[in-house]
Amino acid sequence: MNEQVKSKKRVTEYGEVFTSKREVNAMLDLVKQETERIDSRFLEPACGTGNFLTEILERKLKVVKNRYKKNQIEFEKYAVVAISSIYGIDIQKDNVEECRMKLFGIFDWKYTELYPKTTKNECRNSVRYILEHNIIWGDALILKTMEDTPKPITFSEWSLVNNSKIKRRDFTMSLLINTYQSAQMDLFPEPDLFADFDEEEFIPKPTKDFPLQHFLKLGEPDDRKL
Repeated sequence: MNEQVKSKKRVTEYGEVFTSKREVNAMLDLVKQETERIDSRFLEPACGTGNFLTEILERKLKVVKNRYKKNQIEFEKYAVVAISSIYGIDIQKDNVEECRMKLFGIFDWKYTELYPKTTKNECRNSVRYILEHNIIWGDALILKTMEDTPKPITFSEWSLVNNSKIKRRDFTMSLLINTYQSAQMDLFPEPDLFADFDEEEFIPKPTKDFPLQHFLKLGEPDDRKL
């Protein structure tokens, strides 16, 4: 079977064809500067198994390694920032699971290679937690998840503040698209899905706001009394 196709049935029913590595790199080179900016956000609304997203992460982590490899805590922090900037949606559950595994595998291999004796499971857990929220099983056309009880597709924005804390805010995809189109006054009817959430004139209100958490503690219970 062609490596760009899983099955003829999926091609027929979902138009599922995977982009080759050469084509992926040629397309990403058109926005090369953004792919090498650690916190530049990317969304692939039909991510498949992650052909685009894995290459973007490879480029980002290369920058993180070059800048911070001599300081493990700084590498960990900015690797988390890089991973938190990558988003994907796919209608096939197995693609979503494989995409998450591939992205985690890229991070874990580079992390272990640099610090074979001092890696932290809490860093790995933060990465897994982010990927669970950023790579979504859903239908980007109807803006809903593919669960038994579909919900609006919701993305988490992860922002590094106070040097080591992460601020998480949630936004529905429909709100992001509608806000972006309004900000552009309909001059661009198709939203730029690679736009940063916080670009000037593109500041929607979050549907949920979370307390600050250390970047190595993401997903852990917050014991503070609110």
